[in-house]
Amino acid sequence: MASINVEKLSLRELVALEAQLGLAISAARARERADVKRRLTELAQSHGFSLSELYGGQRNGGKKSVGVARYANPEDQNDTWTGRGRKPNWLVARLKKGAKLSDFEI
Repeated sequence: MASINVEKLSLRELVALEAQLGLAISAARARERADVKRRLTELAQSHGFSLSELYGGQRNGGKKSVGVARYANPEDQNDTWTGRGRKPNWLVARLKKGAKLSDFEI
């Protein structure tokens, strides 16, 4: 590997070198990841498994599941709540007036 005397480089040259290093590091990481994945796949297949069997598949790309609406605002049926998380303002206001949660079930 060639040695670079960075102390003699100008700011412009250092910034260009930094950009090149960033790209080279990203490419090296991608190569390493691909190589590890290939080796793991080969090892799993040699023992009669697939990687998804051993480690499970990715579910929803890491996204949370979306709940099904269980309650609806009687004034606007598009205004719904799944029953998870914080209660919507329209529901809180109605509950304070004496309504029951079961009154809003879909």
